[in-house]
Amino acid sequence: MDKTLAKKRNRIERIKDKGLQKVLAPAALVILYAFFAVFGRNFMSYTTLVNILDSSYYIGFIAIGVTFVIITGGIDLSVGTVMMCAAIIGGTAYKTWGWPMWLSLLLIIFVGFLFGVFNGLLVAKLKLPPFIATLGTMMISKGVGSIVSNVRSATFPVRSESNGWFKNIFKYITKDNISIPTGAIILFGVAFICYVILFKTKMGRYIFAIGSNKEAARLSGIDVEMWEMMVYIIAGIAAGIGGIAFAAIYTTVMPAQGAGFELYAIAGAVIGGTSLSGGIGTISGTLIGVYIMSVLRTGLPSMNLQSHYQTFFTGVVVILAVLLDIYKTNKAAQEKILTPAEQYKQSMNEKIDDLKQSLSAASESKSQGIMDEIAALSKERNHTYSRVRAEEKTEQARIKREEKLAQKAMNKKML
Repeated sequence: MDKTLAKKRNRIERIKDKGLQKVLAPAALVILYAFFAVFGRNFMSYTTLVNILDSSYYIGFIAIGVTFVIITGGIDLSVGTVMMCAAIIGGTAYKTWGWPMWLSLLLIIFVGFLFGVFNGLLVAKLKLPPFIATLGTMMISKGVGSIVSNVRSATFPVRSESNGWFKNIFKYITKDNISIPTGAIILFGVAFICYVILFKTKMGRYIFAIGSNKEAARLSGIDVEMWEMMVYIIAGIAAGIGGIAFAAIYTTVMPAQGAGFELYAIAGAVIGGTSLSGGIGTISGTLIGVYIMSVLRTGLPSMNLQSHYQTFFTGVVVILAVLLDIYKTNKAAQEKILTPAEQYKQSMNEKIDDLKQSLSAASESKSQGIMDEIAALSKERNHTYSRVRAEEKTEQARIKREEKLAQKAMNKKML
């Protein structure tokens, strides 16, 4: 076969393997931003860009965590409420119990870690379905936050106070009152660490193996329970970091808040190319999915549209992303079974390609003979393929007729 043609085909196959969704997500982000830049009011301002980044921090952290879970074939519906529960417990520790700020922030991450361990035990050890286990944890975390705070909101110190130093980690405001979204550095830093874990370590390989085929991973010697538990712990820690980001940006945390945030996190992961069936996902894709939703959240008000439109359009985007994922999964699962006619055509094409390759090295006296042979083989291929293909279609039609007659006869017997 022609080497150039073979290389071209392999390159096309590699592009297909990367997944259409990985191309669509960045393109959708650029198109969406350009659309709001043209039709939105004051959307191209620096303030709007900072608002987009601010609204992506806490969702971004929990989306990164939930990406690990989804890759294993699981789901975590509790990350949103766990994030807010951890934040309100940390705020209560600072405001009511008199804890220092640095210790209260560590408590937020620790609470997220504990809920991650709890989810991991339920799913990996007790074998509860992830949907049911994390749904229960969602309700528990909402209740725990309200109980600990005595159903009162937790207010973190403002930036001007001495204990408000942690707010500068996510947004630094200069003396000229210019906002610098330093939280983006933290988000990208966490994303890079998670990327290394997922794609450069043994843990990452095991996570993908579990998501692709859990039973095969177990039979190959992978400790499925341990690594499955680890992904829920990672999701819990990410929720804790998200809780700190939320407190830094919005200051006040309300009790029983956070329901619905997990849906935005899952949506960001799915839009970014993470497959709900497991085994496929990237951290960069998840971040792009999160930014798509942040652009929607910020862009729609610039067109005088209310927040419920953002919810509607996010739902539409998620459905389209899931449909694309299902299409890719089904296409990958289907094995291409060649009919006798297609097998014959393929073998003849290979013979013709071999002759074309030898043509370039043949002398002038032999070239004409090779060209004549190519023409003869092409004619034979076309004639034989058409005949065999017609016979196959006739046979298929006969089988369908017999199936219909058998079905009618069965229906009559039933009547």
